[in-house]
Amino acid sequence: MVAAVIADIVASRGLDDRAAAQRALEETLARVAKVAPAARSPLLPTVGDELQGVYPDLAAALTTTMLLQLTLPEGIELRFGIGLGEIHDIASVRGFLSEGEAWWAARNAIERVEQLARRTAPTARTRVATSASATPDAQELVRVANSGLLARDRAVAQLSPRTRRIVYERWLGRTQKEIAASEDVVQSAVSQAIATADGGALIEGLRALTDHVV
Repeated sequence: MVAAVIADIVASRGLDDRAAAQRALEETLARVAKVAPAARSPLLPTVGDELQGVYPDLAAALTTTMLLQLTLPEGIELRFGIGLGEIHDIASVRGFLSEGEAWWAARNAIERVEQLARRTAPTARTRVATSASATPDAQELVRVANSGLLARDRAVAQLSPRTRRIVYERWLGRTQKEIAASEDVVQSAVSQAIATADGGALIEGLRALTDHVV
């Protein structure tokens, strides 16, 4: 079982400079790919405003999606659908095409999170799904993940751009002093940002997914 990820740019048609946004997005994808758990196929643009990638498990997919939420430039947001299941390759004149239940689940997940954001949970950006024939353990995993993701997405949405950067840099292992220098603020401002904006909880959440302890 793998985790297939489909992402799209939120409100892409409303971006002032779509080409510049695409360049900024691709730079962020490359930067995150260097520090995130290894992907079977890294998240990359496919067509229009959509991206696709495949990760070895749910933890790797959740880590990558959160790191992207923390590092995307201001004004650019991604929405993620994560599908758990099997995938396989189909021969085609264009090479091999990836297909399977994980992709179908990912498509259902991204459609569902878009509905949630429109109706009841405006900050929802990430959703997990699996097939109806999945094992009870897999279905339970999906329910638990989705419950936590609603809270995670809301916590990230409330962070300022600077605090998002601080959370990301602390997870990487940089000291508060180093971060303060790069942000041109005093060290106490970094400490306060982490303490007052649930930054510490988000860092611990990332560490729990990756065992990245500093």
